[in-house]
Amino acid sequence: MQQTIIDNYTQAAAKAKQQAEEFKKLANNCSLLRLAVFGAMVLAVYFTIQQDDFTVLAVSAVVLLGVFAWLVSQQGQYERRRDYYLDLERINLNEINSLQSNINLYNNGQRYYNEKHFYSSDLDIFGNASLFNLINRAATSAGNDELAGWLSAPADQSIILQRQEAVKEIASKKEWKKELQALLLFSNDGDVNHLSNLFKYLHTPLNLSGEAWLVKYAKVAPLLLTAAIIAAYFLPVFKIAAIVIGLLNMGLVTSRAAYIKKADMIADKIGSMLGNYAGVFAKIEQEEWSGKYSKYLAQTLKKNQTSAKIKELSGLISKLNYHLNVIVGIILNLFFLWDIRQIIAIEDWKRNNSGNFEDAFDVIAQFEALISIAVPAINYPDWTFPEIADTNGYTIMAKNVAHPLIRNNRVDNDYELNDAFKVDIITGSNMAGKSTFLRTIGINTVLALSGAPVCASVMKVSVVTIVSYMRIKDSLNESTSTFKAELDRLQMLLAAVEHEQRVFFLIDEMLRGTNSMDKYLGSKAVIEQLIAKKGVGMVATHDLQIARLEDKYPGYVRNYYFDIQVQNGEMLFDYKLKHGECKTFNASLLLKQIGINVEGE
Repeated sequence: MQQTIIDNYTQAAAKAKQQAEEFKKLANNCSLLRLAVFGAMVLAVYFTIQQDDFTVLAVSAVVLLGVFAWLVSQQGQYERRRDYYLDLERINLNEINSLQSNINLYNNGQRYYNEKHFYSSDLDIFGNASLFNLINRAATSAGNDELAGWLSAPADQSIILQRQEAVKEIASKKEWKKELQALLLFSNDGDVNHLSNLFKYLHTPLNLSGEAWLVKYAKVAPLLLTAAIIAAYFLPVFKIAAIVIGLLNMGLVTSRAAYIKKADMIADKIGSMLGNYAGVFAKIEQEEWSGKYSKYLAQTLKKNQTSAKIKELSGLISKLNYHLNVIVGIILNLFFLWDIRQIIAIEDWKRNNSGNFEDAFDVIAQFEALISIAVPAINYPDWTFPEIADTNGYTIMAKNVAHPLIRNNRVDNDYELNDAFKVDIITGSNMAGKSTFLRTIGINTVLALSGAPVCASVMKVSVVTIVSYMRIKDSLNESTSTFKAELDRLQMLLAAVEHEQRVFFLIDEMLRGTNSMDKYLGSKAVIEQLIAKKGVGMVATHDLQIARLEDKYPGYVRNYYFDIQVQNGEMLFDYKLKHGECKTFNASLLLKQIGINVEGE
């Protein structure tokens, strides 16, 4: 099954590469034709001077500028299509890399790593070899933030169900998903500020001096100059009038050079970005949606005509950039006061349209998060969408549940907690699978409560708040010993059980930073306090005495274990969860393998 998926991505990448090559050739042809037009303009100026006839330049300028503008537009379109197909190729190749070696061109979420979070550091949610690295397909910083938020806290049941519906719909639109990713890939450059800079630009007025009368004059300036040139053809005296009007127009443009330069510097950086975003908005708006959540998001954009308005601004900025060609810029400003007209048009757009564009870009962020949690549904068809239990109690039931970050030799297990208050004690040997099992339940629950599929054949889970106590370590920066770090984590855990809604805790070997007697007595006391607070969760431990709590709390505590088989001095692990308590341990065998014999063996 996976090889078929990889083959499909490989074929799609090859097709995208071929299409990129075709548009590259078309763009190159336009570039050569633009050079020819530029040469024709130079010749027109030469003949105008030689024949002392301004009519040659006037006629040539109108025709050649029209041709030049068309070529610029066509070349821009071809280059955008070329870049789009190159990005589409990268998108398909990235899915292959993700499937084969967990390499992802998108952000791995390291900036969201937080050791003091309830569970994210213990469950490998962010950073290298993390869940975020596995599924993230968000290019924008806002999309990364959105996905990180979904993985950092459980949503309400109604929201989870809406996300599931949207994810299933996106998973059925595989090509649309990849195409939107390709349109957004330009934003995957690590610049977390480019959207905030865009919003700042949209809300900052240019305050062009004399704008009101310049608007009126710019409308009549082309007519005045054209009329003077035509009149000069019949009456030479009007040549002076044409020259005066031309000099006036150029003087006005030059006098506003500081404003033009300021607008140019900012607009040049965001012009192409806006054009890209216009395509993204259009892609969302034009798709047919049936799910409540995705339909609402798309209709938000349609209602505000977002793609059309962004495309309009991008077009205005592109027109401003016509002056980058010196001769074209001179002619445009001579006749039309081109630069002034464009910066005024841009300012008009900003005044009329910039009000609610933050909401529009938030729609993109939410779609990126949905696309990310749809990745498992597309790339791992053996995963399943969990049932979100509508209950006031605790429900976590899974069949054939496995850890999504383990690729080879993945072992699945079954687990069941049905609407009850329970503490499950899990004993077992070193490396037998206790910690991995806790993380398996935890990370799949995080997936489930974000709206994503889970690595299981069946899963049913109620909305719970996971709190973990697993990777406790000292901190030189905070002058914190391991034992002090453990006490801080325990304090957080106990406070969460008391104050947070429906906490499900995952504890892996409490109080490792102290002696064995204190460790046992302290661990026992903590578990009993959790029971007294009606806490629910799992505790993994090497200490068999902790398993005796099942005798004291037979209706509350359950024992499970992972064991090993020893055959001819070799340890065999099956990593399967079993009822009861462990009887076989392996520390002595492991020490013997490195040349240390333990007395009594």
